[in-house]
Amino acid sequence: MSITDDELVAALSEHGSNRKAAAALGMNVRTIERRRSALSLKGWSPQHDMQHTVPDGFTVGGVSTLYRDGAPILQWVKSRQDSEQVRRMIDGIMSGLCAEIPRVKPTKAPKQKPDGLLNAYIVTDYHLGMLAWGEETGADWDTTIAEDMLVAWFAQAMAEAPDAEVGLLAQLGDFLHWDGWDAVTPASKHLLDADTRFPKLVEVAARACKRIILMMLEKHHRVHVIMAEGNHDPTSSVWLRSLCQAMFHDEPRVTVDMRPDPYYCYEHGQTALFFHHGHKKRLAGIDATFAAKFREVFGRTTRAYGHMGHLHHVEVKETSLMVVEQHRTLAAPDAYASRGGWLSGRDAQVITYDKVYGERTRRTIPAQLVADQLARAA
Repeated sequence: MSITDDELVAALSEHGSNRKAAAALGMNVRTIERRRSALSLKGWSPQHDMQHTVPDGFTVGGVSTLYRDGAPILQWVKSRQDSEQVRRMIDGIMSGLCAEIPRVKPTKAPKQKPDGLLNAYIVTDYHLGMLAWGEETGADWDTTIAEDMLVAWFAQAMAEAPDAEVGLLAQLGDFLHWDGWDAVTPASKHLLDADTRFPKLVEVAARACKRIILMMLEKHHRVHVIMAEGNHDPTSSVWLRSLCQAMFHDEPRVTVDMRPDPYYCYEHGQTALFFHHGHKKRLAGIDATFAAKFREVFGRTTRAYGHMGHLHHVEVKETSLMVVEQHRTLAAPDAYASRGGWLSGRDAQVITYDKVYGERTRRTIPAQLVADQLARAA
């Protein structure tokens, strides 16, 4: 039986105990106890004179009550967003919206089928929507520049990479520079340099992802998509995954990793590939985290590689479990990074893996090469 919070509050107020309310509602008393605990997080605790709940998506951050002669006369309920509840709400919203998204029609696979190879296109910290002024940061960056460079980079990477049966789009997080109406970091609320409004940012992100996946389908027999969670876009990574899955729902050659946990894996024969943005776990020790989270895959394979972003510079570490690599970004530095001296090269790589032998080749495509090509074509 499903009842609303208001119905539960009314029953508890009328009957005075969990057991009596459960009997009146025809529910298990344990269910009532769990629901009552959830209500307390939303502000309902009559024994403490807390009678008002906050809406879905919020939890109570504090309650201040003014008493006179032992009786409450005024009360201030301070609420904050409940990130997990918000994420569950967004999942529900996206499920409904994705039902209306036009599906991409199935396409013909390329004639060549080089068995055993996989091309991993690794892009991280792209910060779509960021604004950078070249006079201040060394390079201009805005939404138009970012979209043009992203599509051109993938075109160049696919031209340089060998033919491979599988194309793996490994977007390792912070694809979007910010995560909602306010251009701030989700956790710390630091003000960010934003180029555009969020609805336009969503439109550009969706268009770019569709173009890239369609390009990959022309080169590869199968395309697997990872849209990893980053610290700048934890919520948007949810709808990015759902959007890609919905757009290519009718294309059997495309699969999308829908894992909500921010650690990802792809098994390619005897080669295991692991991915994480780097905001929850840094390079040191992440090999054990990957092996533990994907124990069965790790046990079945003989070669393992981990890939991360987040810090925008190159670092490679080989452990007894795997080779773990931290990748650069194609994006220009923003004012915060430039002023702080956190600078790095700008490039991204397409790495070719063999089912048996692991890494075979890689091509590094610098941002400047792509920028020069775009300038010549303009």
